[in-house]
Amino acid sequence: MPTRTIHRRAAIQAAATTTLGTAALATWLSQPLRALADSVLDPNHKPTPGGDSGELPYLNRIGLQLYTLRDQMKANPQETLAAVAKAGYFQVELMNIDEGAIELASQARDVGLSVHSGFLDFNAITQPKKDGVVPLERILEIAERIGLRHVVFGYIAKDQRDTADKCKAIADRANVAADKTRDAGMRMCYHNHSFEFQPFADQANPASDSGANSAVKTGDKNPETKPKPKTGFDIFVERFDPQKMEFELDVFWAKIGGHDPQAMMRRLAGRISQLHLKDLKAGTPVITDESKVPKDAFQELGDGVLDMPAIMRLGKEIGVDQCHVEQDQSPAPLKSIVQSYQFLQDKA
Repeated sequence: MPTRTIHRRAAIQAAATTTLGTAALATWLSQPLRALADSVLDPNHKPTPGGDSGELPYLNRIGLQLYTLRDQMKANPQETLAAVAKAGYFQVELMNIDEGAIELASQARDVGLSVHSGFLDFNAITQPKKDGVVPLERILEIAERIGLRHVVFGYIAKDQRDTADKCKAIADRANVAADKTRDAGMRMCYHNHSFEFQPFADQANPASDSGANSAVKTGDKNPETKPKPKTGFDIFVERFDPQKMEFELDVFWAKIGGHDPQAMMRRLAGRISQLHLKDLKAGTPVITDESKVPKDAFQELGDGVLDMPAIMRLGKEIGVDQCHVEQDQSPAPLKSIVQSYQFLQDKA
């Protein structure tokens, strides 16, 4: 399986990637981390018969968010990227769009990995005048030089998101940033966690976030039919310009935030350009404070409660461009990314 995966990637990317010649491939395979990758790849692994029928979309370009391997990337980025490619992935999503990302993207492409997406410093949108924050214009210059298609706005600090008014202001600034991103030939999307689904304490008489609840009469005393409190996610859905500002929906964080990812995908059809795929441990309660999520809540694909093949197929239906595997916490990240890829391959 590993050797076949490498050859398939090389064939698909031959027209676009000239750096992965025979000599480069030989050098890559001789790198020390090859032994580490081989130690977790099961040479006898075969796809499980049966399972979901039909072609699994995105598998021939499945990506990995490098935050999964952040410690390994810090220690040895070249060998870590080689291991990602050997595990079967076709692209990586950058943790940071900064000066170092230019070299990192080059190293990724040297081993046959595409680089289409990356995360910017969220402060460039939430608090652009903060000391040390790189201006958005410079970030977009770097992203353009790398050749990114997607620029991701992926977090908001707790003190920046604790009121509805703050989130409204951030949404407005995100729209301006998205406009500049489009002008630079790229697309900006917002990556959710679960804090966006926590109702604001300052919403005494909240408006509804759904058509069904919006029709409820003011005097209705039934708690089941009263309007739901407004959340940050409601504000973003309402306030983001749907023609410019998109979503990178993280299905784990949506689920742990108390929502059905597939229902959310249908609701936001046409507005989700990327998906983050990670699985959630069965029995995990709703948690909207990301700092309180237990480490073992993050599971390899197929080991949790989310139907990843169904999510990916729905993604294709609603126009999602890219899917990236991510596992925020793992005692053995390299083994985790191999296991998740092999699960998807089984389902193909």
